[in-house]
Amino acid sequence: MSTTVDTATGIRPFTVQISQEQIDNLCRRIGDTRWPSAELVQDAAQGVQLEFLRELARYWVEDYDFGRIEARLNALPQYMTNIDGLDIHFIHVKSDHDGALPLIITHGWPGSVIEMLDVIGPLTDPTAHGGSSDDAFDVVIPSIPGFGFSSQPTEAGWDSGRIGAAWAELMNRLGYSEYVAQGGDQGAGVTDAMGRQAPDGLLGVHFNFLDAIPKELLTAALTPRIFTHEERDQLGKVVGVFMRGYISEMGEHPQTIGYSLLDSPIGLAAWMLDHDADSYAKIAKAFLEGEQTGNLSRDNILDNITLYWLTSTGASTSRIYWETSKAAAASFKNPPPHMRLPAAYTVFPDELFQAPRHWVKHAYHHLVYFNEAPKGGHFAAWEEPEIFADEMRAAFKSLRNGRSE
Repeated sequence: MSTTVDTATGIRPFTVQISQEQIDNLCRRIGDTRWPSAELVQDAAQGVQLEFLRELARYWVEDYDFGRIEARLNALPQYMTNIDGLDIHFIHVKSDHDGALPLIITHGWPGSVIEMLDVIGPLTDPTAHGGSSDDAFDVVIPSIPGFGFSSQPTEAGWDSGRIGAAWAELMNRLGYSEYVAQGGDQGAGVTDAMGRQAPDGLLGVHFNFLDAIPKELLTAALTPRIFTHEERDQLGKVVGVFMRGYISEMGEHPQTIGYSLLDSPIGLAAWMLDHDADSYAKIAKAFLEGEQTGNLSRDNILDNITLYWLTSTGASTSRIYWETSKAAAASFKNPPPHMRLPAAYTVFPDELFQAPRHWVKHAYHHLVYFNEAPKGGHFAAWEEPEIFADEMRAAFKSLRNGRSE
């Protein structure tokens, strides 16, 4: 594993430091939680269940190793650089294999760089994970502004397009003349913006979530057309996604929910866990039954929630939904340019919806790769890092072969 070139413009090393005072404060607040009465149903129809959250709280205070975050992150090369007035935190791991393809991966909400940590090994060292040296990537994983250790914006306007432009500048500072980009969830929006901006050096993009749905497919759905039963089912899921309570609240009033998320660690955990039925069921099973699905272990989940708490980012992470909702509304009046760069897409079976190939082709006309993965959900890289890495190798193979020498 080699590190970022020291002479890169404005880039400085970064080390995570967490004080015992922060940990003690967190544990005290968990202990002081004012618990609601139990839900009135036997399932999660009313939200995060009391038994589940009480067990998470117990494990968090009694069994969780608060040194994990420092150890996991500080084992990797981390950096800060100031772009467009904000300090951007990022992980940068270069492969030891010659000719590695640079890849920038963008996380989403309620994720962070934590959800990408276990894909770094398979991507940078493919020979140790069933691949060949020709499959190697240099991996760059930045924290979205307002997330983790990146600065919190002090002005409105940090939407997907502005973040995408910052990522292009980051890759330029790292000296990469050719690279590819990947994203899911909010990261798909950033990667979509990068593809449409087509900065010098960006060869192509990969998605595991179809962010282009509200801008293109739903517009087409308003025109007279007969949809298949499968399409109607998936369209119903799409509408359900964008009517989710957390999307509505953070899209309209991120500041309001932010007060609660900054004040109660259990409130923060509940808000983050109430994302989608599939991931909720898998995470609840890990805490209540001790059976984890893929990489969604109790410790990995708490690493991510703890990072949000320690960095006081409950409100700032919520604001990206406000920014993207404004940008989406504007795009209906002034549609962004079509993406001309090569695009790749992977459908994970437990994703919020399973986009058919022709939907993806409608959004990305230059579709060079489409595949349905055998397992995995919304947090694909986190849940199934080996499968995710395999998809990156396959998705970008044709672009790798066409690189400049």
